[in-house]
Amino acid sequence: MSKTYNVEKEYQNMRFDKWFKKKIINLPQSLVEKIIRLNKVKINKKKTKSSYRVKPGDIIEIYDISKFKAGDRPKILKYKPSRKEVDDYDDYIIENNENFMVINKPSGIPVQSGTKSFRNIIDIIKDTKYFQNYKPYIVHRLDKETSGVLIIAKTREFAQLFTSLFRIRKIHKTYLALTYGRINKIKETLKDDLVVFDNSKKLVQKAISHLKVLKTSDNYSYVELNPITGRKHQLRKQLYNIGNPIIGDDKYFINKKVNKKEIKNKLMLHAYKIKFMINNTQYNFKAKYNKDFENFLKRKF
Repeated sequence: MSKTYNVEKEYQNMRFDKWFKKKIINLPQSLVEKIIRLNKVKINKKKTKSSYRVKPGDIIEIYDISKFKAGDRPKILKYKPSRKEVDDYDDYIIENNENFMVINKPSGIPVQSGTKSFRNIIDIIKDTKYFQNYKPYIVHRLDKETSGVLIIAKTREFAQLFTSLFRIRKIHKTYLALTYGRINKIKETLKDDLVVFDNSKKLVQKAISHLKVLKTSDNYSYVELNPITGRKHQLRKQLYNIGNPIIGDDKYFINKKVNKKEIKNKLMLHAYKIKFMINNTQYNFKAKYNKDFENFLKRKF
């Protein structure tokens, strides 16, 4: 015997494995894959893959999976912000409407919780008055120490829309960075093959960014960057590769150039602008850099 489910509109374009974990049972990925291999699932009478993107109206048949148990998973703890912390986010809001919010993310706080981070943007923002009738959806990320423009969707529909726009490179971002050393003004485009590891598997990802030097001195450079691809730590890695690591970067740095006493734990990388178009309407948002960035810029240039 099987149970039949119809995919609802709110799950449009969601991966099947994510739909399964949300709607059926929250199993480890390995067990979801096993269920698929054992032909315990059919979509529209056909075999499927975990990566299949479900559509409204899809008919999903789940055969007997009673022997699979979710087990005692660790409880996911949510960060409980103070009232002051919630109220302070009024100062960071750039745009707020019924579909999405844009904030000037402060440095030093991750977008979501992780193994090394508990306090996070999403758990704070969901308790604000702006999300009383909405759920915050992450559509892109900034590193913990990176400040600047961050989009947070309010509906699954807009989360999927933004994800699609990022994937087809229709969202354009501009970053500002302060680096060690003088960058040659001839450099205009950075192209790299960045190596990443997925468990033990080595992957090579092509990374492209446009670079414009705004100011230089003998020891520092002030640059504008437009990433074309969206790789993890892309700008940090690319600037490190040309011998000009970002000031305050404790992961990608050149020992002889780093003065940690000068700017401790302050990454001088700021997501300055973002622009995109939805339904023939052009959106442009800009975020002022923080005091640490401003003060360093004034002192060195």
